[in-house]
Amino acid sequence: MSFRRIEPHTRVTKAIVHGETVYVSGQLGEGATMTDQMHDLLGKIDRFLAEAGTSKAKLLQAIVWITDMKEFAEMNAAWDAWIGGPTAPVRAACSVAQLVDPKYKVEITVIAAL
Repeated sequence: MSFRRIEPHTRVTKAIVHGETVYVSGQLGEGATMTDQMHDLLGKIDRFLAEAGTSKAKLLQAIVWITDMKEFAEMNAAWDAWIGGPTAPVRAACSVAQLVDPKYKVEITVIAAL
């Protein structure tokens, strides 16, 4: 079965293609607002999926970590605009006290089919 790393580093690889599946590590976005961070991190996810040879239309699963559930609706608005309809994957969203740095509001990891 094929195995390929995309942007490997010593601690984390940004994405791994294994067989017919792509695993994208947790992505963070830059920006002052939840919407800004979502647009940035979703763009990163798009880029890694494209490099692997797939797209968000083939997402299987997404896991969302959010630091303030008061911003859940804002996160969902950006997600809904990005996912664009009935191709939504299974998804879980949970609240966390803090991500790797307090400036980040949201982190998302995805799994997709090729």
